[in-house]
Amino acid sequence: MNFWEKMEKMDRRWVYLMVGLSVILPFIFPLDLPISITPEAQSVFDEVEKIPDGSTVMLVFDYYPSTIAECEPMAIAALHHFFRKNCKVITLSNIPLGGPSMAEAVTRDMAEKYNKVYGVDFVNLGYKYGYVAVLSGMGQSIKSIFPTDNSGTPLEELPLMTNVPNYDSVAFIFEIADNATADYWVSIVYAQYGVPMVCGTTAVSAPKYYSFVASGQFKGLLGGMKGAAEYEQLVGHNAAAVTGMSAQSLVHLLIIFLVILGNISFFLGRKGHKKELV
Repeated sequence: MNFWEKMEKMDRRWVYLMVGLSVILPFIFPLDLPISITPEAQSVFDEVEKIPDGSTVMLVFDYYPSTIAECEPMAIAALHHFFRKNCKVITLSNIPLGGPSMAEAVTRDMAEKYNKVYGVDFVNLGYKYGYVAVLSGMGQSIKSIFPTDNSGTPLEELPLMTNVPNYDSVAFIFEIADNATADYWVSIVYAQYGVPMVCGTTAVSAPKYYSFVASGQFKGLLGGMKGAAEYEQLVGHNAAAVTGMSAQSLVHLLIIFLVILGNISFFLGRKGHKKELV
């Protein structure tokens, strides 16, 4: 049995092993694979850079735990970007399953690295049911919708929130979503109050929001892990998304190689079979 015959009859478990190694190895031995920056990701970075240092911003955790791999790196990179500009960060979530706790954990971890103080430099408002009413109501009074923060502390006891009665005091909104809540931030908050915003979303949802960018309703867009990796590079903190893209790219290259190899072995095998018949 020659090489091509062996390839054609390769046990599929060898393929599973190669795919598994392609996923694992980049996390152990990081690869420096190039990642091109899309105009939409560059716009996200540029829009955050335009915010005056010390401004109050909102970072919205509108994603479920199932999409952490794509969405959480965006949130971490955004917090790096905001905190190094000394922005005051208000976080909240319209997702009851994990949203408030993910916002709490991620923001506190990042705040510790930048020596930020809770209540002064950042606040987590948590979750409130009925996102249409919530988004509309905050335009009049944030305190009327969130009388307390995620831990139950009254907003009047948090110095940051005494200066932020509604959207008029918010310079920028960074929406990270894996669902249609992003639509309502545009149709309610941007349309009525004109607060500039960008969006980070999953790869499967991103195509829908390119038209939002073209219309100027979103000032920039991060799509999936690729978008998160681009933003990590722009911010200068390569982390989970850049590593994840290396693993993803390696698996893609492996699959392309195996498809080519399989087709060559198939056609050569068929050619040899025809010669035997002659």
